[in-house]
Amino acid sequence: MGKKGKSGISPTRADNYAEWYQQVVRAADMAENSAVRGCMVIKPWGYAIWEHMQRILDGMFKATGHKNAYFPLFIPKSFLEKEAAHVEGFAKECAVVTHHRLVEGPEGGLIVDPKAKLEEPLIVRPTSETIIGASFASWVNSYRDLPLLINQWANVVRWELRTRLFLRTTEFLWQEGHTAHATEAEALEETRRMLDVYADFVENHMAIPVVKGRKTESERFPGALDTFCIEAMMQDRKALQAGTSHFLGQNFARASGIKFQDKDEVEQLAWTTSWGVSTRLIGALVMTHADDDGMVVPPRIAPAHVAILPIFRDDDSKVAVMAHVEQLASRLREQRFGDRQLEVEVDTRDLRGGEKNWSWIKRGVPIRIEVGPRDVEAGGAMLVRRDQGIRDKKSVTVDELVATVPTVLGEIQTALFERARANRAEHTREIDDWDEFVDYFTPKNKKQPEVHGGFAMAHWCGEAEVEEKIKEMKVTIRSIPLEGDETPGRCIVTGKPSPRRVLFAKAY
Repeated sequence: MGKKGKSGISPTRADNYAEWYQQVVRAADMAENSAVRGCMVIKPWGYAIWEHMQRILDGMFKATGHKNAYFPLFIPKSFLEKEAAHVEGFAKECAVVTHHRLVEGPEGGLIVDPKAKLEEPLIVRPTSETIIGASFASWVNSYRDLPLLINQWANVVRWELRTRLFLRTTEFLWQEGHTAHATEAEALEETRRMLDVYADFVENHMAIPVVKGRKTESERFPGALDTFCIEAMMQDRKALQAGTSHFLGQNFARASGIKFQDKDEVEQLAWTTSWGVSTRLIGALVMTHADDDGMVVPPRIAPAHVAILPIFRDDDSKVAVMAHVEQLASRLREQRFGDRQLEVEVDTRDLRGGEKNWSWIKRGVPIRIEVGPRDVEAGGAMLVRRDQGIRDKKSVTVDELVATVPTVLGEIQTALFERARANRAEHTREIDDWDEFVDYFTPKNKKQPEVHGGFAMAHWCGEAEVEEKIKEMKVTIRSIPLEGDETPGRCIVTGKPSPRRVLFAKAY
């Protein structure tokens, strides 16, 4: 926070969380709304975060045997119709291409050529199970072709009425894994393996603690037999689904004709999976770590680890300061943090020192280093950590700085994770009484009508009617946790027997 209650972002989280989020994204220069309604422009700082996410995840996927491929953006309408639950789940979100040419209109301008109507409408990719299934059907003939482990980095389109940068846009970027297996057991193992990969990435690289769990039947991916997910708590205590992994059984194999000859030369249907994360994770990053001064980026995915801010008043001091800065930057770039060389930005813009400082605070660079004439004389610099107060500066020598920056980055990474975990622990409660449950999810703050209790661990008898009743409060069962207390109890609504507690929350 800035001094005397002033902050870099207005409104603050306490005043208007939803608007605070939008302002953080803009102030950090990560993204902006585009000229196309519902779509966003991801700017260099935001895209660099996505590139680091992509790089790390891509390595994790390849380490588990997956190969990258690319499939068409357009999907024939008949493909979606092959799997009934799938088409029903996505029908209302589809963008449809019906013509292939524009011509000049009778009164000028361009119009759709009525003679250029497609024989079959094409759906702009909302997800790729059906189009990839068509390829898998031709690639798989024998058990020797399995398992087939494929990943695609792509964009998708889901027509949204209400959009918010990164969290929900009409077009967004993602990866989608698709695999085919000879047995049910292998497919289930794959589904769980990729859930673990996502949890590992989000916790250890994004510094966001997650709950691994299984979705209820009503919350499953359309057409899946089982959906597993990781759920994270944001600072406003809502849940955000940070990744999903789907066991598709043989539904899509049957629809697409993915068959193979087993070792006994008997024709079998393959067992398939799909799994994905998207640029929504950047939204999760903002809502987990940002503060009232702007963005805070965990070092392992930060576009730059260090920003050096030269401070001088005249040309004479500039020469000495810049020489000192360039030498410091060069030495820092020889150091490593994790699997990366230290990435260092030297801010040489013709701006006042305060403007430079605030621009990097708002971007969330992990470490800022200020160098002025006095620092040059002392052979050092001023170090500021983004996870601490903006005025908590520490004077260090150049040798000390070069030696300790990787350690400090590790401390910041750990501190951000622990802070997020403490917030989740503070706002997670076991509840056994219906009145307490209602009170927990009833907003208390008139300024923030959406702010509520947080995560509730309560018993559920398994009835869909209970889920519908809970949804009237805008609360859903986020998942049936895979770990934790499995003590039986009584359903929070019906009083009927329940095998274990499930995770209830309001969510994005």
